[in-house]
Amino acid sequence: MSTDRPFIAARVEDRVNRLIQRVVRDLGWGERVIGYTGYGSSEFVRVLCRVVLSPNPTGIKVIDRPLNRRGWRNFITAPAERVPVELRLGDVTYVGFSGRGGFVDAKLPHTGLAPGWHDVEVRAGRAEPTMVRIRVIDDTADLGMVSDIDDTVITTALPRPLLAAWNTFVLHESARQAVPGMAELYRTLEQRHPDMPVFYLSTGAWNVAPTLERFLAHHNFPLGPLLLTDWGPTNTGWFRSGREHKERQLRRLATEFPRTSWLLIGDDGQHDPSIYAHFAEDHPGRVRAIGIRQLTPGEQVLAHGSLVELDRPPRGLQTPEVRGPDGQSLGRALGAYHRSRSTDLVG
Repeated sequence: MSTDRPFIAARVEDRVNRLIQRVVRDLGWGERVIGYTGYGSSEFVRVLCRVVLSPNPTGIKVIDRPLNRRGWRNFITAPAERVPVELRLGDVTYVGFSGRGGFVDAKLPHTGLAPGWHDVEVRAGRAEPTMVRIRVIDDTADLGMVSDIDDTVITTALPRPLLAAWNTFVLHESARQAVPGMAELYRTLEQRHPDMPVFYLSTGAWNVAPTLERFLAHHNFPLGPLLLTDWGPTNTGWFRSGREHKERQLRRLATEFPRTSWLLIGDDGQHDPSIYAHFAEDHPGRVRAIGIRQLTPGEQVLAHGSLVELDRPPRGLQTPEVRGPDGQSLGRALGAYHRSRSTDLVG
């Protein structure tokens, strides 16, 4: 029996998506491209976007929408799968198709781009051309930052089973609150290390990317790629593992940027301390420091139903780990540690 046959839930989802696409196309819906922030180096670019069917088929970057809207509006679309896609970067055009859920995650062997921000033109079906931003990271950048989102930069104050539904469908986007001091900490780090890329790694679904990018921009967090996931069935099971998603993306970044060491920021409400510690163990010398936001006992209960931390890192961790309840305390702890080592991470 072949092991390549997708899991039954994935096959059902694919059939439902095909049915939805036929119905909404008959209603006159057209393709639209939703662009997400990508990244690259002197050797490649990773372009991230999604092709959907919408009653208002106008290509946009997610950050261009107004903040004053409820999250459920992000879902008035249907996935557009197997749609021809053209990615134009300078004088070079790459051709492919949108994948499951309409997603495009293309790593292109493009060379010669200067460090900084660039635009990739995306054409899909009959959609209007959409410009998708990518940040090309300097080969000499020796420090990068990876940050969790929920309970690290955004306060949630909701039980995790309800969090996604509330934040995605109900809560007004302008009502979301940032964790105090985190934006200031990230901006300070960015000022001290201008070439430092910032990646936001979350187990959230790509459907909430519009909300998250607008939130980060509104609260003055540094711009950077979102590394999210698809909550739907996989070829092997009903749901994707959030932990495996984070571990896989961290390994990918370590491979793509072999000369970069990392500052890893998360919280102790889920598995960040353990994920980061194991990554540091597996990549000696590649983690500059780990910063963990400490949740209050009440936040711990909402995060996973217990008063105490869910997942502790292994003992004997060689990488420095600092903890604090907000950005100010984490900044002080990081600064104190690195001053004691005569290094310059944050003042």
